[in-house]
Amino acid sequence: MVSSRSMVQTTSSFSSSSPSSSSSSLLPTNLPLFSAFLACALAQFLKLFTNWFKEKRWDSKRMLDSGGMPSSHSATVTALAMAIGLQEGTGSPAFAIAVVLACVVMYDASGVRLHAGRQAELLNQIVCEFPPEHPLSSVRPLRELLGHTPLQVVVGALLGFIVAYLMRNTD
Repeated sequence: MVSSRSMVQTTSSFSSSSPSSSSSSLLPTNLPLFSAFLACALAQFLKLFTNWFKEKRWDSKRMLDSGGMPSSHSATVTALAMAIGLQEGTGSPAFAIAVVLACVVMYDASGVRLHAGRQAELLNQIVCEFPPEHPLSSVRPLRELLGHTPLQVVVGALLGFIVAYLMRNTD
C-alpha cells in the first residue's frame, strides 16, 4: 500500500522535473516542435531565392506555396524526427513514430503529389486547347506545383537535419 506522503513526494518530483517549470524563457521549451517550425519557415523563406535563381524574378507568393526547392514538408518532419532522436534517443517510441511519419510525408511529396502536379499541368494544357465556346474553356487552371522532385526532398531533409542539430544546444 502506498502512503499519502510517498504519493505527495512522487507528485512533487514529477512536477519539478517538468520542462515548463524549469524556465520562463521566451522560446518554447519543446525543442522538437520549435526545430520543426523553424525548419519549415526557413525552407519556405529559401524558396524566394531558389525561385529567383531559377526564374530570375522575385515572387513573394512562393513563401506560402507548396512545391519547389527545398521541400518544407521534408525539412519539417526531418527536423522533428532528428530533434526527438537527439533529445530522447533513437530507441524511444516517439522517435520511431517521427521517423515513420517523415518517411510517409517524404514519399508522398516525391510520389503522389509530384505526379498529381504533373497531371494538373497536362490537364491545364488540354483545357487551353479548347475553343472559347467550350464549357470548360473558362475553368480556372489547376495548381501545378504540388509535389517535389527527389532532389528537393533530399535538400529539405538536409535542411531539417541541420536545423535540429544546431538547435540541440539551445534547450
